[in-house]
Amino acid sequence: MIEVPMIECTAGRGIRGDRYLDFKNDYKGQITFFSLEVFNELCDALQIWDCSPSFVRRNVITRNVNLNELIGQDFEIQGVRFHGTEECRPCYWMDRAIAPGAHEFLKGRGGLRAKILSDGTLRSSMVEGSARCADRTPQCGVPTWSR
Repeated sequence: MIEVPMIECTAGRGIRGDRYLDFKNDYKGQITFFSLEVFNELCDALQIWDCSPSFVRRNVITRNVNLNELIGQDFEIQGVRFHGTEECRPCYWMDRAIAPGAHEFLKGRGGLRAKILSDGTLRSSMVEGSARCADRTPQCGVPTWSR
């Protein structure tokens, strides 16, 4: 995983340059999101001090948003529309990539898989309040992109 300043989202296809671009029709994980707060809690719980959010292998790192609340919802970030499809379940290898216990800790908190509904570019941003749902406005910032 590498951090990049921006990613190009392509409706119904995925992220340009990502290994899952055009992976399969109607793919539920065209883009993935992970919470920076959950990452910080993980590091505190496992007493890890030399780990990067890119280790969780999600495309977008968010701030101040409950990603599980976006399952089944349409939402927008920086003018790009998405549909939250399901939790991004953690894999057993997180115990090796991060630390023993990471897999268990992340169950139910592994992030969000989503479909991309509109074309657009997402830029790395620490600005909060950039994610909008039809019925609520969660606070979301995007400090880093990983692909």
